[in-house]
Amino acid sequence: MGAGDDDTKPASMEVTSSSSSSSSPSPPSVLRSVLLSYAYVGIWMSLSFAVIVYNKYILDPKLYNWPFPITLTMIHMAFCASLAFFLVRVLRVVDVPSSSSSMTRRLYVSSVLPIGALYALSLCFSNSAYIYLSVSFIQMLKALMPVAVYSLAVALRTDAFRRATLLNMLAISAGVAVAAYGEARFDAFGVTLQLLAVAAEATRLVLIQILLTSRGVSLNPITSLYYVAPCCLAFLTVPWYAVELPRLRAAAAGAGLVTSPDVVFVFGTNSVVAFALNLAVFLLVGKTSALTMNVAGVVKDWLLIAFSWTVIKDTVTAVNLAGYGIAFLGVAYYNHAKLQALKTKEAERKAAATSATRPDDDAEAGARLLLRPDNKDAGGDHKN
Repeated sequence: MGAGDDDTKPASMEVTSSSSSSSSPSPPSVLRSVLLSYAYVGIWMSLSFAVIVYNKYILDPKLYNWPFPITLTMIHMAFCASLAFFLVRVLRVVDVPSSSSSMTRRLYVSSVLPIGALYALSLCFSNSAYIYLSVSFIQMLKALMPVAVYSLAVALRTDAFRRATLLNMLAISAGVAVAAYGEARFDAFGVTLQLLAVAAEATRLVLIQILLTSRGVSLNPITSLYYVAPCCLAFLTVPWYAVELPRLRAAAAGAGLVTSPDVVFVFGTNSVVAFALNLAVFLLVGKTSALTMNVAGVVKDWLLIAFSWTVIKDTVTAVNLAGYGIAFLGVAYYNHAKLQALKTKEAERKAAATSATRPDDDAEAGARLLLRPDNKDAGGDHKN
């Protein structure tokens, strides 16, 4: 992927410029970096694909028929919180934020708790939508995520309003509207759930930038789960107790869903795959970039639509594909614009760093010239 190539090129340039006698990096090493980047993308896409399909399989009434999305989300959160604690506190695979930006009680209450509540809502609404909508249509609705994030960012003044970006967002929205118009299994309640999931997730992403990033707190996916998963689990207990617990007890008494060994296997493997996805995000973003993940996500959505159509036998109409094609082009252009903005920002940063060091270099060179024995009077000759 492009981001992976960008990560390897600066390193090779530094080596070749530091010494004329040093050899340039061998082609196998460059090829290895490229192949590793593609491998990271492939692992993330496979696990993300697996989690979505697995959740659909569990929740769909025509398949495994476990109509308890909040319970499923709570199982994920309990498993992820336990494993994250083990990785952070026992194995110490990753570090918690440094002492300069430690997670104080005040910061946790003011920042992490709202993010955890939104994360709980996002997961709950998103998993619930699988009961009513096809996988393909859900992926089409998820194309609205850039629209929601940009709108909130402009409203909260964390991003600037740009006419070109607005037109891009309108194109994405129009494409999703066309796709919804052509949906064969349109369910208004399911669409509402998925749109609420998009809104909650977009708000969570913007709040992460406002509440944590602006305060110098940087959390990778593992430490995010370490802090967020427990409070997310706590928030989920309220709707679970009110909505799903009575139904779950009735189902358990009638069909033995809770005590069946099949249930333990299904939810155990499902939780493992969900946690592995978080590890894959950590690996992919750390070794490539977040933009690489966004671009790969567009490809993954098309693969999911194809899978939903051919394997699950969901109905995908020509109007569906035309609408999502419009939204796809809008999302692709959005990612391209973000990439160009990042490149411009990086070039400006390098130019500023170069211009800042150049005067010091000139002054040092002039000082060396004045101190040379054969140029003692050079300064006096040129003062006036």
